[in-house]
Amino acid sequence: MVDLKAVEPKPRPLWHAEDVAEYLGVPLKTLYKWRLEKHGPPCARIGKHLRYVPDDVVAWVESCKRSAS
Repeated sequence: MVDLKAVEPKPRPLWHAEDVAEYLGVPLKTLYKWRLEKHGPPCARIGKHLRYVPDDVVAWVESCKRSAS
């Protein structure tokens, strides 16, 4: 019998706003401004904290590259 707990992938950790700003090479204030303007990468509010799924941030960057072409 297969142990399902051993097979299930472990979820990847979420990024903090500081992690995303560092990844994008922009100031943290810029990231917050983009969020207010509904322009930046998608995020989720977990309680009072903003969290980003790394794959969503990378996909957002890719979509920006495509729209710039």
